[in-house]
Amino acid sequence: MSTSAKVTDKDYIGFLLAAQTAFCLTEASRTDGAQDNPPAHDAYTRLLQRLPPDTEALWREVEALVTRTGGVLVLDDSTLDKPHARHIELVHKHWSGKHHRSVYGINLVTLLWTDGGAKLPLDCRISNAPVDGMTKNVHFRAMLDTAQGRGFTPEYVCFDSWYSGLSNLKAIRDKEWHWLTRLKSTRLVNLDQQGQCSIRDLPIPQKGAEVYLRGYGLVRVFVTLDANQEHPQFWATSDLAMTETERKRVASEALFIEEYHRGLKQCCGVERCQARSERAQRNHIVLALRAFVRLEQKRWATGKSWYECKRELLRDAIRHARQVWQTPQTTTA
Repeated sequence: MSTSAKVTDKDYIGFLLAAQTAFCLTEASRTDGAQDNPPAHDAYTRLLQRLPPDTEALWREVEALVTRTGGVLVLDDSTLDKPHARHIELVHKHWSGKHHRSVYGINLVTLLWTDGGAKLPLDCRISNAPVDGMTKNVHFRAMLDTAQGRGFTPEYVCFDSWYSGLSNLKAIRDKEWHWLTRLKSTRLVNLDQQGQCSIRDLPIPQKGAEVYLRGYGLVRVFVTLDANQEHPQFWATSDLAMTETERKRVASEALFIEEYHRGLKQCCGVERCQARSERAQRNHIVLALRAFVRLEQKRWATGKSWYECKRELLRDAIRHARQVWQTPQTTTA
């Protein structure tokens, strides 16, 4: 005789959004709203093992919130810290921008859509190259193929220098999309048909210049200074008509993915799953992204930050607790 599952994906998403510090499955069961016969810890464990480990559910929820024509697609990866989790599947050493060194963790690659206001994840992949041989660049192209298949024609595709290899640039060109990225200072270009040189050696004016990118063709490049106004940064785009003003706008929207990474980690507990199996980890991560979509919708509807939306839940709990504890608690002998 079959019985219905005690918890669903929506129960788990609700827990991730409400939780403030503890995101483990034991805490999920302890805070479940069921009064009669509440689900045990194992019910949430079975949920993470039962769900199909794919991103289709994420896409179904985001589909109605995005515009396929226009907007900017931003692709980047982030390392989910797992410093003490050597026995969790999917955990390998990855470079961490937060720690500025290689650390143990799970590498999450996300494709984000933005129209300058909303920040919505469309798709994600987990880099498990030591096991499946699929590099982050392979995931990069696969997610763009999926976006094209879903009917997207973005204004630009943005990504950092890690993904600026020729295979990726040509894959975007084949889709007839424009891209904007940063190039390493040693990237070889040709400004005036006098031979190849490193981009750092070019006299690039503030308005930008057209150069021949080795192995690709004509691109437009710009040079700026980093946040500390110390080191030059080299930008390149396939849009030869792009102005410096337009570059600034698109580059600022590309930075939204950094905000997304922080919100996903700090508000949705994406790093905090302690399950060991690959399937459970994959499902937890996708459910955290679905939780983020709901949080982003709340931010957009109310004008409040993700963090303020989370604090409001805590304030309600504190108000209730203050009322409960106003009356002295009595004990029986």
